[in-house]
Amino acid sequence: MANFIAIVIAGLATGALYALVAVGFTLLWQTSQTINFAQGEFVMLPAFFMLAAMNLGLPFWAAILIGVALSTAILGFAFKRLLVDPMLQHGVLPLAIATMALSTFLKESVKTFYSAEASPFPSIAPEGDLHIFGVSIAWQNIAVLVVAIAAVVGLQLLLNRTRLGRQMQAAAQNPTAARILGVPVERMILYTFLINGALVALASLLISPIYLAKFTNGETLGLAAFIAAIVGGFNQIRGAIAGGLLLGVVDNLSAEYISTQYRGAIPMVLLIVIILFRPTGLLGRPEERTV
Repeated sequence: MANFIAIVIAGLATGALYALVAVGFTLLWQTSQTINFAQGEFVMLPAFFMLAAMNLGLPFWAAILIGVALSTAILGFAFKRLLVDPMLQHGVLPLAIATMALSTFLKESVKTFYSAEASPFPSIAPEGDLHIFGVSIAWQNIAVLVVAIAAVVGLQLLLNRTRLGRQMQAAAQNPTAARILGVPVERMILYTFLINGALVALASLLISPIYLAKFTNGETLGLAAFIAAIVGGFNQIRGAIAGGLLLGVVDNLSAEYISTQYRGAIPMVLLIVIILFRPTGLLGRPEERTV
């Protein structure tokens, strides 16, 4: 039983990482109909921003600030202005293809200009395990859960309890009506891209100590987060959170009790089952759009 509890907690920690990235998928889709297939690489890149800053002699905390700032500026602001805005005029499909190309470009750039080898990355959590009633929980998993939960709660408070958050939701739900009411829709959309840039930097800070900083990190994480967003409901933030946590727990339990060889197939099976029986996702809602 202790082993089962430890696996579930580790699964929740993994799922919390998936949820952070999946929330970014959902935010971009809600506000701008953007499906970012480079989201996994967006998580991979900030770790190398931080490592580059530390290689220049900066302390870890300063490197974190620089990594978050660069991620917000490049993966948030520049991504929207230089890629999304021009490509979205031609439709969702060309934009999706462009983000696929961006995914390959970012991955190969890190491989070429930084390193093809995995690099160790410092952790914000102490080493070792916490032992409670015979259950061993890694401090790293505790740190991931605490930070991810704090980030999600903070985002929910921003969206639901502040004037800015209500304007962002209005811009996402009905841009035309929001404009009539005086909401600066374009600015609200930009804010969601900036938030996504900060979320992927946070996810990078949490995941890199576990899997090391390497250029291939985005491949698995991006796919898992995309599946989590669909399973939970692609148009609901709470759905992305629920889908991420569910996928993380199922992933860890299947690896322990079924087979590590089929670990990668379990999320796909879960995705197929959800699409067959609930196409909108567990917590998603049907969308009506003007054609």
